[in-house]
Amino acid sequence: MYILERNGKETAREYAYRVIKYNIISLDLVPGSMVSENELAEEMGISRTPVREALIELSKLKVVEIYPQRGSFISLIDNQLVDEARFVRLILEQAMVETACDNADDTNFLALDENLRLQDFYLEHNAKDKLLQLDNEFHELLFLISNKQFTYDLLGGMMTHFDRVRRLSLSVIKDSKNISDHRSLVNAIRKKDKESAKSIITKHLTRYKLDEEELKKQYPDYFKNNK
Repeated sequence: MYILERNGKETAREYAYRVIKYNIISLDLVPGSMVSENELAEEMGISRTPVREALIELSKLKVVEIYPQRGSFISLIDNQLVDEARFVRLILEQAMVETACDNADDTNFLALDENLRLQDFYLEHNAKDKLLQLDNEFHELLFLISNKQFTYDLLGGMMTHFDRVRRLSLSVIKDSKNISDHRSLVNAIRKKDKESAKSIITKHLTRYKLDEEELKKQYPDYFKNNK
């Protein structure tokens, strides 16, 4: 498990929640694996109680399953929850990119272009976790440009399901299509072309469906068998 640095104002529970969630998304905590409260607490250098509280919170997001007398397990990837998260995000981001076409200024484009340069750099160096972080920051910038930061924050829990699949895709599908989508989207926003921007974001957020069978083929034990 990768141990993040603790922020100065974080409570132990907040810290445990952030670290465990990060490792669920990065797949360092493998889908279907059992986790020990004692071991997690020892690795993070905190007591067992905040770890238990964090696991309970994560169970509400359905990324952890807690069974009395048996223990806690990292949930398998549930494609129904992944698709639900993607659907919500798609509806919102179609609106976001339209607003971004109206709102984006030179400062916003500077931030977006810098993000794209960093994505190129970390793709070249095959830094998957950094790529996912930058991908999230790119989309967050769209919400910021549209003055909808609170909306983005509310999505955080639900997106955990989608983020696991996106992280897995970075390991299995090694190409630059995501960054190419981002660059095309920035160009459409710069031209204030709302229809092109909506078309690009729709294609972008649907890509994982094209990769789904390959992901299941290579990592069958990571996925729940939805009927």
